[in-house]
Amino acid sequence: MSSDGLWSIGDLAERAGVTVKTVRFYSDRGLLPEAGRSSGGHRRYGPEALDRLRLIRSLRALDLPVPEVERVLDRDEALEEVVTGQLREVDSRLTALRWREASLRLLKDCPSEERAERLRLVGAVVMPPDTAALARFWRRTLPVRLPARTVSRVLDSVVPRPPRDPSPAQVLAFARLHELVTDPRVDRPEFRPAPPLPDGEYRPAVLYEGLAEAYALAASSAVVRGEALDCFVAAYAQALGAPDTLVFRRRLLGLLARTDGPAIHRYWKLATGLFAPGEPVLGALHHHLSVALRAEVESRAG
Repeated sequence: MSSDGLWSIGDLAERAGVTVKTVRFYSDRGLLPEAGRSSGGHRRYGPEALDRLRLIRSLRALDLPVPEVERVLDRDEALEEVVTGQLREVDSRLTALRWREASLRLLKDCPSEERAERLRLVGAVVMPPDTAALARFWRRTLPVRLPARTVSRVLDSVVPRPPRDPSPAQVLAFARLHELVTDPRVDRPEFRPAPPLPDGEYRPAVLYEGLAEAYALAASSAVVRGEALDCFVAAYAQALGAPDTLVFRRRLLGLLARTDGPAIHRYWKLATGLFAPGEPVLGALHHHLSVALRAEVESRAG
């Protein structure tokens, strides 16, 4: 320390346990306050520079980029924002690593003759995966007249969120699901997701609102019957402007049979295991309601 009680750049570096180059780097970026200059023009620092340097080291030890460190030093309240952002980034990295680990286990534990095919499937999916392709798959079948809020609710219900800690089987299911929805053949009429009702005049918003209520009722009961089934049929009847009669229910069975195409059937087969435990799976609920409707129609016909 000099006679004026200030430190040279070397003194500060030694006290902070860093290199002179490090001190110079932060000084050049304006992050370390200079208390003055020597007669020869060399930088001099006081205790506040040491405190600031220690704070910078603590922030950098958390892997904060220098621009983020600058934000924190400029505004005390920025620390919470920066930490929150870093937590999100770390969480994303950890999720990506878990998906990578599960993918490697999937390849390691599978029969050798299946390894190349599974590698191709897994290699086509980013990690952690996103669900944009799955959402596009469903948007192609939703009516253009559907309100945006209804579209958003439908997508939230039919597109599974990728598990944060997937099993190898879930990695494979998601990879196959991704392959299904990005297959160019899915746009062919025989593969394209079928609309919930045939072409013609009907009120799609009424249908989807009613189906959402029916699915919620079905999900809350271990046995699909009664109120849930009546609500399910009413959604279609009201959308078509038809009365709910036995004749209509027979007709509805035929309509439902035509909407369950191969692409939708495979989608739900693959997607079911990707939903969180206890989360309603609309494909399964729709199937159960359809089966319950058939059983009721057949019993009343007998």
